[in-house]
Amino acid sequence: MKPSTHATRLAGIALTGLALGAPVSHAGGFALIEQGVKGLGNAYAGAAASAEAASTIFFNPAGMTLLDGSQVVVGLHIIKPSTKFTDDGSKSTITGLNTSGGNGGDAADLAVIPNLFLVADINDEVKLGLGISVPFGLGTNYDKDWKGRYQAVETAVEVININPSLAFKVNPQWSVGLGANIQYFKAKLTNAVDFSTACLGTPLAPNCGALGLGTPQNPATDGFADITGTSWGFGYNLGVLFAPSEATRIGLAYRSQVKHSLDGTAEFTLPAAAQPVFGSTFANTDISGDIDLPSTLSLSVFHQLTDAWALLADITRTGWSSYDTLVIDFDNNLKDSEEKNNWEDVNRYSVGVNFTPNQTWIYRAGIAFDESPVPSAELRSARSPGSDRTWLALGLGYQVAKNLTLDFGYAHLFAKDADINRESARRDLLKGSYESNVDIFSGQVVWMF
Repeated sequence: MKPSTHATRLAGIALTGLALGAPVSHAGGFALIEQGVKGLGNAYAGAAASAEAASTIFFNPAGMTLLDGSQVVVGLHIIKPSTKFTDDGSKSTITGLNTSGGNGGDAADLAVIPNLFLVADINDEVKLGLGISVPFGLGTNYDKDWKGRYQAVETAVEVININPSLAFKVNPQWSVGLGANIQYFKAKLTNAVDFSTACLGTPLAPNCGALGLGTPQNPATDGFADITGTSWGFGYNLGVLFAPSEATRIGLAYRSQVKHSLDGTAEFTLPAAAQPVFGSTFANTDISGDIDLPSTLSLSVFHQLTDAWALLADITRTGWSSYDTLVIDFDNNLKDSEEKNNWEDVNRYSVGVNFTPNQTWIYRAGIAFDESPVPSAELRSARSPGSDRTWLALGLGYQVAKNLTLDFGYAHLFAKDADINRESARRDLLKGSYESNVDIFSGQVVWMF
């Protein structure tokens, strides 16, 4: 017995969200801006103009020309997000009955994000750099029996970026930089599959009850989908740094879109009642899919107001409109999945201040506002229920020796409560709201030689 086209879409739809990250990631969508600890203390205000450490490779490679000698930066960010769902009428739109299960617990996972940046002198005008960082990622993990289990249980996404760079000092006012981005993308997605609803979408619908598949969203007839995929992608970044005076720097930096073509597997667990009907169609299979990670354009200003005080500001535009449609192809009989996300391009605004009372200590503070690319409750996903966020950040640096500095930073992100009213093609409606926040603790060592 072969299920209809509607039923064969179910496993494909299970893949949608494969490229989605944590609900409270930190640069809009599922991007991570945590690419250096000095900048964290300013909420990354002025990041494309400050050029305080080798992490400028990520924010503006032209800033390497401002660093004295060669430098190694090793940083670690401990990110503790919290995201909790509250139900407000999740149900099957076939039967109208409320979905069984709880609210999923705290779905956000603790993450540890490392960074490594190196800069070396070629000559007085040329610098060579290498950055290794994680620009996208984090994950979510709900209780397996929660109300949104058909839309998401576990999501784990990690993107490792290798960024060789080169910078040229054109004259005392102008510097330019460029870099290549070599990215490794890894993702894991799981969710429950409602085989009773799948049966009702086939010509077997009148017999589903007799087959033991007559009650939609029945935990006893749930199956499970486990999807994994990996990819390598390539992009570039460019930067310009202009110093109209000794006290002021203006940075403009661009990071390109990176296209990924994922290859992986889909593994399905079926309940006994579903095996005769769906066993041949929902067989384990290879999959492939495409995802475009967005471009960014940043404009930053750094101004040394006095010997002790410096002001920083930044606006960054992220091109999330590239993430409009996610298509997944299956190698077996399942119909390919296509889901429209229609995310929007967004801005991030930040301002900060540095206070340097002496040559040993520096104190930092900053505030930022992050726009969410998710345009509506109907398009918000359980895998990425992000919302607008406000950052408050503090940091300090300590000069241990002439060639050794320690930096520490802390930020708290206040996320706006986010409504979700999403109905999947499996006819399950997830309706409610999310309450989220994030704490970030970071430290790094800067060694100059």
